[in-house]
Amino acid sequence: MKKTLFVAVMAMFVCGVQLSAKELHKIVFKVVQMECGNCENKVKKNISFEKGVERLETDLKTRTVTVTYDADKTDIKKLKEGFAKFKYEAKVISDVELKK
Repeated sequence: MKKTLFVAVMAMFVCGVQLSAKELHKIVFKVVQMECGNCENKVKKNISFEKGVERLETDLKTRTVTVTYDADKTDIKKLKEGFAKFKYEAKVISDVELKK
């Protein structure tokens, strides 16, 4: 009985995970205001808390910010608005939909 119940619960969990698959996108922004380590930290602290952001990478040398985000929760416009909140301008270099 316990084994059957466990299998049923696990099957529901697996099906639920598959039904709620995220539509992830990866976007690269050029942020010219990101000139130093403090600027980089400002980006990391602010953008990582924007709704839908799954992953954030910065490259100070190239002044780029790579964001992996859930397209069901946010979009490019909202992410750019996130940069604008702290007076940075983010220009899109590339946008790629990731395979599920």
